[in-house]
Amino acid sequence: MAASGLWLPPEWAAQRCVMLTWPHDQGDWGENLGAAEQTFVAMASAIGRFQRLLIACRDETHRDHVASLLPDSNSFDLGIAPSNDVWVRDHGPISVIRDGTATLLDFQFNGWGGKYPAELDNALTATLARQGHFRWAEHEPVSSVFEGGSIDCDGNGTLLTTSRCLLDPSRNGHTSRAKVERQLLDWFACDRIHWLEHGHLDGDDTDGHVDMLARFAPGNVILYTACDDPEDSHAADLGAMATELTQLRTGNNKPYTLIPLPWPEARYVDDQRLPLSYANFLVINGAVLVPCYEQACDTLAMRLIGEAFPDREVIPIPALPLVRQHGSVHCASMQIPLT
Repeated sequence: MAASGLWLPPEWAAQRCVMLTWPHDQGDWGENLGAAEQTFVAMASAIGRFQRLLIACRDETHRDHVASLLPDSNSFDLGIAPSNDVWVRDHGPISVIRDGTATLLDFQFNGWGGKYPAELDNALTATLARQGHFRWAEHEPVSSVFEGGSIDCDGNGTLLTTSRCLLDPSRNGHTSRAKVERQLLDWFACDRIHWLEHGHLDGDDTDGHVDMLARFAPGNVILYTACDDPEDSHAADLGAMATELTQLRTGNNKPYTLIPLPWPEARYVDDQRLPLSYANFLVINGAVLVPCYEQACDTLAMRLIGEAFPDREVIPIPALPLVRQHGSVHCASMQIPLT
């Protein structure tokens, strides 16, 4: 823990629960709602084997519907909080430990720079807090726009992020890198920020969230999205990102162990390429949920991620229904640490 008594736990630290915001027919899913719900059932069933879930439902009728889809288990807490969409990684709270107590930092969410309606999503955490779902934590509103998918941490004071997202003026206006670094230090007590200047996925609405590109694992490991097709439009940019990663150093001034993840075959909807990424996995107590896309390289991705988390069961999650709306497993979940 940082000397200040503030700590941002890594995702592999012990968790109290995982949050999901369940899809509903007032969102953008259309005829794909049923498939999206099947993926959510797979995620909830897997998570419920290891820990509790807090699931945000649109209203009482929706809550009853969600309950009917879930296994008979006491692992699920169903709250009522209207939502625009399911991406709780970005509209949910980011949890820090302050002097042994969990504090849920409730940042503003503006639909990734005003791309989509977000007023309900922005109020979701506060709504659940008023209902008493976070009795064991402090709920702390923060006036800045910030999204959980834009950072990854190693639990030792290092953050990984992208300049393309955090310096985008559609979030907090034209803000200097120096000011953003001061804010990150204040919020998360980090002492080292690794900025990636390269890396993107076509179809990603987030302006380059790092959780689609590169993720920490225990033991100074970084798993990252790698393009091995020189003819692909992503090859140059992701190749430049890979070079950046080789230049990063740990707190002990050593290079990271880098694990390139496989490059999925391109998929399209209405001629728009989908942002398929194996880096968008979710680590929970005792398991890691890996997005799978009905491709041969799913197996390799599961093996590589499993090797980075050898003490956890690897569970495949059918993620194509999610990625049709431009996100994946990590985007649709948010862990809350145990204190």
